[in-house]
Amino acid sequence: FTAGDRASMLDTVASPSSLRPFQLLQALRTGCTAMTLYEVTGIDPWFLRALESLVALETNIANNLNRHLGNLDRNAAMELLREAKESGLGDEHLGSLTDQSEDQVRSIRKRLGIVPVFKAVDTCAAEFPAETPYFYSTYALEDEGTPLGEQAVAVLGSGPNRIGQGIEFDYCCVVAAQEFRRRGRPVIMLNSNPETVSTDYDISDRLYFEPLTREHVTNVLEKEQPGGAVVQFGGQTPLKLAQTVREAGVPILGTSPEDIEDAENREKFRNLVVQLDLSQPRALIAIQSSEVLSLAQSLGYPVLLRPSHVLGGRGMTIVRDRAELELWLAEGVPVSKDSPVLIDAFLEDAVELDVDAVSDGKEVLVGAVLEHLEEAGVHSGDSCCMTPAYSIGPETEDRIRMITRALARSLNVIGLLNIQFAVKGDTIYILEANPRASRTVPFVSKATGMPLVSMAVGAMLGEELGSTTWPGDAASKRLICVKKPVLPFDRFPGEDTMLGPEMKSTGEVMAMGEQFGEAYAKAEAGAGSHLPRSGRVFLSIRDGDKRAIVFLAKRLDALGFELVATSGTANFLMRNGIEAVPVSKLGEGGTTAVDLIKKGSIQLVLNIPKDSRSQSDGKEIRAAALQQGVPSATTLAGIIAVVSGIEFAREGEIRVRALQDMLAPHGSNPVTEGVRLES
Repeated sequence: FTAGDRASMLDTVASPSSLRPFQLLQALRTGCTAMTLYEVTGIDPWFLRALESLVALETNIANNLNRHLGNLDRNAAMELLREAKESGLGDEHLGSLTDQSEDQVRSIRKRLGIVPVFKAVDTCAAEFPAETPYFYSTYALEDEGTPLGEQAVAVLGSGPNRIGQGIEFDYCCVVAAQEFRRRGRPVIMLNSNPETVSTDYDISDRLYFEPLTREHVTNVLEKEQPGGAVVQFGGQTPLKLAQTVREAGVPILGTSPEDIEDAENREKFRNLVVQLDLSQPRALIAIQSSEVLSLAQSLGYPVLLRPSHVLGGRGMTIVRDRAELELWLAEGVPVSKDSPVLIDAFLEDAVELDVDAVSDGKEVLVGAVLEHLEEAGVHSGDSCCMTPAYSIGPETEDRIRMITRALARSLNVIGLLNIQFAVKGDTIYILEANPRASRTVPFVSKATGMPLVSMAVGAMLGEELGSTTWPGDAASKRLICVKKPVLPFDRFPGEDTMLGPEMKSTGEVMAMGEQFGEAYAKAEAGAGSHLPRSGRVFLSIRDGDKRAIVFLAKRLDALGFELVATSGTANFLMRNGIEAVPVSKLGEGGTTAVDLIKKGSIQLVLNIPKDSRSQSDGKEIRAAALQQGVPSATTLAGIIAVVSGIEFAREGEIRVRALQDMLAPHGSNPVTEGVRLES
């Protein structure tokens, strides 16, 4: 906002959003008063005046801090800088106000003796001494913590739970902390989310409730001076702080910052892929909006666009022609040298796979090869996946394992490694490699019985992995394990349920069975979506998938379902000897699929739209299904899974077993009584 945007600014702050506090600050910076904002927002003036005082402090710092330092007025500079830190202004922000870098501000602050102290959280309300090792930083006089010593290990957590960075990483941090402590190493946990298990009082020897930023992590490490720090268990957030840890003088346990950079830097990683004679989708980088169109044209449509440094695929999209790309650019996506846009050739109809592995620098053990049921282009966090992979042959899987070992050794991985692959025809493409825990590590560990995090901790401490066979290995080869996302669409009326490269799920469930149908039916029930056993199925299938849908439609017909379809799909099915009742499209008059769904006459929706940005009937059909609680599938692989689950739920017996029993040696699997899933 600028002062000239007053009307637009007031319209924006009138609506609550996650950005509202920052918008209010900017409005105050441009001359709005607290009372004006109160009239527009209804926010209590007490809070608005607090923000107003922060803006006044910013102005004072911008106008006077450099002048005090230039005049060698130590006391005035010290007083102003201390007030800034006591008010919560970070070094990076202070640098932006005074045209200095974050490091320069930090150096000045330390030279003036303005450093944080750490206070213990009083969990006993001063009634008796608190023993819980919770600490937070503040700018006061007395420090209440004594460093744990050189044997301690600092584990950087995942920070606030949000889409793309969630509880799966907290699992990894918890198991790592327990494993380090089991080996006699005190653990310092850095995390800012009190709702996670990693912040429980009995998980670590000391917990710092601190934001996972360069400034706060450095403060903790400079105070504690631990013998090592771990950045690979909390996801992408701590991984980006690897260099910060090194600059604080603390050794990183596991993969080095240089090797992390080789995997994270697209150009360096592409060079490594070429050096190893492996395949990767063609890709280009745009640093200004004017070149996005020409670069996409040179790659050929469709292309995958993704802003750099995103979490959970935010802002990513697939565009299939120039018109869609122009529409995407018109949305005002920033493209610059500091915020480049990555343009990848999109692999249509490819099978996407995930591999989680652990390495000690020499030996590499592959935990599992996971196959995504959704097509390539759906974010891995939203995709239903399974192990063992079912649509690739043993030879392809062996090649994937071989490539994983080659990349792990070339990147000098010590600890965990996740690689995403796409298989199209006979070609195996490497999409990306992350030298850290992935969100599938908990699933793989439970599906195979292989304790990946514990093994990674051992590797970090210099232990050799060896060619170990884990107790669950034999069992995992005869069991089908399915991970299914939990999607929050019911809380967002009107949101399209079509999945794409931007992550939307907020959780996941796991199910196991001796057949895929059993595992998938259990997973659907666990995610709160029970598959129907009878009734009507609505189908609307794009032309490219109509041939593949014939066999699935025949299976549904044989199960006694009545098929209802849009005219094009209905005519195609009837030409192939399958009865289908045609319904009208929206706007044509007559009964539509949306009408039938709202009346409760449809029990399952199978809708594969032309593309993810389609604004045709498909979006309204999916929205109606969501509103009525009708299960739906939007990809061919998803439809195959749904039909398999229905077949098993109708004919088979769902057996409930403990995870520990399922991973026991063959022949010793206690089974509870068979149960029927609710229809």
